[in-house]
Amino acid sequence: MTGEPSPERGRVAFLGLGTMGAAMAANLARAGFAVTGWNRTPGRAPELADLGIAMADTPAAAVADAEIAVICVSDTPDVEAVLFGPDGIVDGARAGTLIVDCSTIAPSGSWDFAKRLADRDLSMVDAPVSGGSEGAKNATLTIFVGGEASDVERARRVLTAMGRTITHVGPIGAGQAVKAVNQVILAGTYLGVAEGMVLAIKAGLDVNQVVEALGGGAAQSWVLANRSGRMIDNDYPLGFKVSLHRKDLGIALDLAAQLGAVLPVSALAAQLETGLIATSHGDDDMSALARAIRSLSALDS
Repeated sequence: MTGEPSPERGRVAFLGLGTMGAAMAANLARAGFAVTGWNRTPGRAPELADLGIAMADTPAAAVADAEIAVICVSDTPDVEAVLFGPDGIVDGARAGTLIVDCSTIAPSGSWDFAKRLADRDLSMVDAPVSGGSEGAKNATLTIFVGGEASDVERARRVLTAMGRTITHVGPIGAGQAVKAVNQVILAGTYLGVAEGMVLAIKAGLDVNQVVEALGGGAAQSWVLANRSGRMIDNDYPLGFKVSLHRKDLGIALDLAAQLGAVLPVSALAAQLETGLIATSHGDDDMSALARAIRSLSALDS
């Protein structure tokens, strides 16, 4: 279905058209925004053309006529390059443009970038997302937003086209800090479900029945409901890459070290994910943490 841009919705640039970004940009177009996209690797997400999304050769060109620019790339250095590198956003954006960074990066990066952008009369909110590829496709993402209240309200119409739950959690960088908390909790949940599934298998139980029974009690969770089947089958199609969660855990563990917090479960998950990446499983869904538990429990050769 071709998108029909509405003049009232405005013009948005979307920078970073990977698995998450392409789906998020598509939802903006479906919501009536006039979207110009850019991706570091040309030719990514050709299906976006059917929604009326134009492609630019550089970030500077993408933002030239945009009121809001959304970034969705992998890590702190990638955001810096999109913003301040050759032909970056600062070279093309008009004064007053709002940058919405949906990447997951270090909170310190958000603080630094926002200050440098303010010197150029550009505003920024950090708005990392949770919900994986399913949430990106279905516009049901949970979005944690940090920044000035006026900037967050200005960004809200864009964010609501991409997500279901949008929460202003504090000043710039606070969104990234909440995302770090989110990834820490997910690490423990995925590990707990993986261990439970392996224990059920080793005990000779009907594991699917176990999942159904647990779903009615205190052990119920999104991970149990949506990822236990992958752990049982030992098959991990992409939802959210192990390698990206490992990067996120690195951010969380660095923040914890700065603040004097001790995160033993996250440290264990990071170690297991490092091993998965070393054995060519970094592109698996992060439920592949169960690979490590299955292997340690001699379930797989």
